[in-house]
Amino acid sequence: MSKVIVLAEHQDGALVKATLNALGAAKALNALVGGGFSIAVAGAGALDGVVASLQGYGAEAIYVAQDPALAGYTAQAYAQAFHAAVRESGAAFVVAASTAKGKDCTPRVAARLGAGQASDVVGVEAHGGGVVYVRPMWAGNIIGRVRVNTPVQVITARPTDFEAAPQVGGVSPVKPLAGAVDAASLRMSYVGLDAVKSDRPSLTDASVVVSGGRGLKEAENFKRVLEPLADALGAAVGASRAVVDLGWVPNDWQVGQTGKVVAPDLYVALGISGAIQHLAGMKGSKTIVAINKDPEAPIFQVADYGLVADLFAATPELTAQVKARKG
Repeated sequence: MSKVIVLAEHQDGALVKATLNALGAAKALNALVGGGFSIAVAGAGALDGVVASLQGYGAEAIYVAQDPALAGYTAQAYAQAFHAAVRESGAAFVVAASTAKGKDCTPRVAARLGAGQASDVVGVEAHGGGVVYVRPMWAGNIIGRVRVNTPVQVITARPTDFEAAPQVGGVSPVKPLAGAVDAASLRMSYVGLDAVKSDRPSLTDASVVVSGGRGLKEAENFKRVLEPLADALGAAVGASRAVVDLGWVPNDWQVGQTGKVVAPDLYVALGISGAIQHLAGMKGSKTIVAINKDPEAPIFQVADYGLVADLFAATPELTAQVKARKG
């Protein structure tokens, strides 16, 4: 029986990329505790495409829970399904990606298992014959090491801090789970999802992110100044909490401790001062470029390249240079 089980996430019939990072975390955990790992998938209707995309990663089994109550995500229904998968697998460690759904569902799974939980884990370490989980605290200013003392342990792994698991070949047996959800016990039902639709890459999957802050002065300047640069770079668009709170851009664009945590290959910050809350969501980026007219802005402390300049002059020039190079 597997020692670790990964709770897979899918959206619109496709596997969510962060699940592969959760698999990477599971393999790092396996290296410390031994044993293999399995995968759990929950949903309604045909899940063949999702299951097929999970083949080849070395899982000992893929547990599949299918029920009409799982047609749309609700924490109650999915917690029941994943709980059934964990019990069937006999796993002592439960791993999920630290996504909105992962962080919403896992506390219910942990409660059902009577398990302790460590959230937003960025590393696993051996300690005293057991495992400790490394996680950021106080907006990333402190790195803590947490030990969970229950027989079953649940963690959510921050996708930006674990490499996506590579495919190693092989076929994992698929094990259907019957009666995983008690629909009569559910006190919530899925109504719909009001999602922000965009032709650009999503923030959490993009290799390049261009974000704007209050230095852009008004909402119109996101379209006039920032978005042409994002389009030239093929980038996702992000924003600081301040401009989201002002209503300039959708909540879905927020990068930071209370928004999305990203770690792209390139992060461009325009008119962002660099408050702790924002830095917690992007300082893991491979390369950080900042444009700000304030030479004392905290963003320059984490930036690899900083330009003290008027962004309204510098950004169009940078956009033109990117387009010229691509052309």
